[in-house]
Amino acid sequence: MKFSIRFSPVFSLCVGAAALALLAGCASSGAGSASARPVLYPNATLNRVGDAQGRMEVSACLSRAQASGLSPSQNNNEVGRRAGEGAAVAGVASAIGALITGRGTEGLLRAGATGAAVGGSAGAVSGAFHNDKPNGVYRSFVQRCLSEKGFDVIGWN
Repeated sequence: MKFSIRFSPVFSLCVGAAALALLAGCASSGAGSASARPVLYPNATLNRVGDAQGRMEVSACLSRAQASGLSPSQNNNEVGRRAGEGAAVAGVASAIGALITGRGTEGLLRAGATGAAVGGSAGAVSGAFHNDKPNGVYRSFVQRCLSEKGFDVIGWN
C-alpha cells in the first residue's frame, strides 16, 4: 500500500512564512535591537570595581528598569497588526480578481480566503522583521541608573 501526502500551495506558503518569521525573530540583535546591553566606558569607576562588577551593575539597572514597569522593546504588536493588514488587503484583492475574471461565488470565496491566508502570512513575516525596536525610555532609565553609580554608558551593543 502506497500513501501520498499532497500539501496545497497555500499551506506550503504559510509554513514557509512561519519559518521566515522565526528566523526574523532570531536574527534581531545589535545596537538597534531591544536585546542590546549598555557598553561602559572604562572610566575611574569601572577601573576601580572591575569588569565583572560592572556587568553585575548593568544587570541590576536593567532589572530595576523592568521592575519599574518598563520594557526593553516598544510593545506595539507589529506582527499582529501587519498580519491583519496583509490578510485584509490580499483577501480583498484576490476576491476582486476572481470577480473580474468571472469565477462565480464559489471561486470568489476561495480566492478571497486564499489571498487572506497568503497576505496574513506575508504581513506577519514583515511585522516580525520590524518588531524589535528598542524603548528609548527604558534605555534612558538604565543609563541614568548607571550614571548615578558612577559609570559612563557610551552606547548599546
